Amino acid sequence: MFTKKKVIIYIFTILIIAILDIWIFNSIKSSFDDITNENNKNIVSLIDTVHLDQDYSKWVKNISESYENLNLIYLNGVPGFDELKAYVKSEEYLKFYDENINTDDFQKGLEYASYSEVYKLPSQYTFQNKKIDIYFSPIFDEDEYIVGVGIYLFDNSKNNDFFKLLDIFSIGILIIVSVFIYLSRFTRDPVMSYIILGLFIIVGIFVVYPLYEAIRLTFIKNGVFSFDIWKTILTTNQYMQAFWGSIKLGLFTATLSTIIGFLFAFTLSRTSIKGKKFISTMATLPVISPPFSLTLSIILLFGNNGLITKQLLGITNFSIYGLGGLTLVQTMGMFPIAYLTMVGVLQSIDSTLEDASLDLNASKSKTFFKVTLPLSAPGILSAWLLVFTNSLADFANPLILGGSYKVLSVEAYIEVTGMGRLGNGAALSLLLLLPTVTAFLIQRFWVSKKSFVTVTGKPSGRLTELVSKPIKITLNTLIILIIIFLIGLYGTIIAGSFVKNWGIDYTFTLDNFKEALQRGKEAIGDTVTLATIATPIAGILAMLTALVVVRKKFPGKKLMEILVMVPFAIPGTLIGISYILAFNKPPILIVGTAFIIIINYVIRELPVGVEGGVAALRQIDPAIEEAAADLGADVPTIFKTIVLPLLRPAFISSLSYTFVRSMTAVSAVIFLISAKWYHITVLIYNFSENLRFGYASVLATTLIIIVLIAFGLMRLLIKDNKNLEKTIS
Repeated sequence: MFTKKKVIIYIFTILIIAILDIWIFNSIKSSFDDITNENNKNIVSLIDTVHLDQDYSKWVKNISESYENLNLIYLNGVPGFDELKAYVKSEEYLKFYDENINTDDFQKGLEYASYSEVYKLPSQYTFQNKKIDIYFSPIFDEDEYIVGVGIYLFDNSKNNDFFKLLDIFSIGILIIVSVFIYLSRFTRDPVMSYIILGLFIIVGIFVVYPLYEAIRLTFIKNGVFSFDIWKTILTTNQYMQAFWGSIKLGLFTATLSTIIGFLFAFTLSRTSIKGKKFISTMATLPVISPPFSLTLSIILLFGNNGLITKQLLGITNFSIYGLGGLTLVQTMGMFPIAYLTMVGVLQSIDSTLEDASLDLNASKSKTFFKVTLPLSAPGILSAWLLVFTNSLADFANPLILGGSYKVLSVEAYIEVTGMGRLGNGAALSLLLLLPTVTAFLIQRFWVSKKSFVTVTGKPSGRLTELVSKPIKITLNTLIILIIIFLIGLYGTIIAGSFVKNWGIDYTFTLDNFKEALQRGKEAIGDTVTLATIATPIAGILAMLTALVVVRKKFPGKKLMEILVMVPFAIPGTLIGISYILAFNKPPILIVGTAFIIIINYVIRELPVGVEGGVAALRQIDPAIEEAAADLGADVPTIFKTIVLPLLRPAFISSLSYTFVRSMTAVSAVIFLISAKWYHITVLIYNFSENLRFGYASVLATTLIIIVLIAFGLMRLLIKDNKNLEKTIS
């Protein structure tokens, strides 16, 4: 690939581009300088007259306060003829004047002013840690006689910030162009190289940069570098107790959620159960509602004054608060993550191997444990990892239902919002990365040691049912019980829409609908708009990332995998705060816009789509894509016509999950919303916090309906591949 001629041409091209780049940006700087200089001279010309009978000190102070970036030093008297007396805003300016008046620059400025000319000093001065431009100009009386000299100090810090921004853009453009030309001339697959580069840029800007801001904050105390925050975190028993509490809750939740998710995924994809669409809908229902809705339902049904525990059963010494209640709520709320991840994997398994096992007289149970379950391992491990990281990052449920049980996410949230200790909150949140990264590396190491290829380009058109009738009845019974429990929880939310205030006043009413929808219509519109924009972006980006991770070898591959997973492990409070810290200043100033909310949706939920895509891709034989490439198909064509159709279950899962999470997000979005862009879940949370459960129930029900409609539209727009449909026998 490398030849002397190619290298020479490349270097020559980059030199020409560098020269043009420097010339263009220097021209912009020069033009901006000229405009600024002209504006400053116009300001000087407007205040070149003083009344002889007025208070000069007061006049100078008024002038300095009238202009945001200007301070005036007035020298009364004509240079060379009179003794000059300085009138200043404060002693600091008098000291600055005394230190510099005898310099050549200042003396030349006085000389020009004495000849009625405006003079700008050729170099900038530093005053009060700011760069300033200094102008000398004559001051006239009412009869247009020179009576003094004005020294105008213009704060140029904003101009310097703009020039720094131009330098960043200049260097950035040169680097990007150089890399793109390099990839096009010296790589065998430029398109894939561009994709990999683009992914690195995305994770660099929207993962690494905000995370850097968060990490930097943990080493700053009172404006100076310090380890005090980390010393406090690692030596405080309360924080360490919360750390182990988070891990214990994550282990229980991930294990139970994966079991239930696999139960639903296996039953729906590998048995001939009736009502599959309804069951599938119920299996995804918990991720449709705001994360705290199930918690409120649990409290209202099983709390100290719960409808079931106290009203129906008369139990008074039972407490739902703590580890048990949290595990129940998180398992019910997060098992859909496991289900959505595993259902695509189970649907993609070619039953030829299972049929071969059965033909060799293996029992159905042995075939399941020796063939089906091992082939499902990537999906199972991915599902467990996603639920584990999601459990660690959750703060809404533990905040309401935790009681005396401590978890890091709540401690971090309290530190940030309650105590105002941003550094402590960031450190506690970053501590959650330790178990997440450890679990991720263990999962990746185990999967890399085995082969899970089952889709070879000659898939079977049917799936063999591997369960006996008693087992099938047991599976169906378990699913029915879970669905009944879910219906009970969501029935509480729906019922709450028709009472004045659940738990306080059970009077039937329809007023909640009118009031809640009237107050929430703008939030609903904003939420749907933002989620609709983010969903396809996140889905396509997830599949591209999965393709790159599974199929390509390149420097930094492991790093990319870790960085893609990082946002899922960080509590939303930290994501929101770090995004504000990172993107509330140049060169990327997007706080308060819809763009930052959309980016948060895409980056925050990207790991789910990537994990689902990776698990599905590991089952697809690369020979299919290689055959298409041999026939002349380029990378975009292969991705669009072969990879994406084969990844349809994982792609649909990614779209669905991103849309749901975008519609129901709370923790990060609560920091990123603005007066222009609001979010329905924040409004639901505010209603719930103020005990307006009727309004909250109406909006939560509305949210569920919107998401269900979106699910149906996605199924219609992205139809099933008829060649991949399978029957159960």
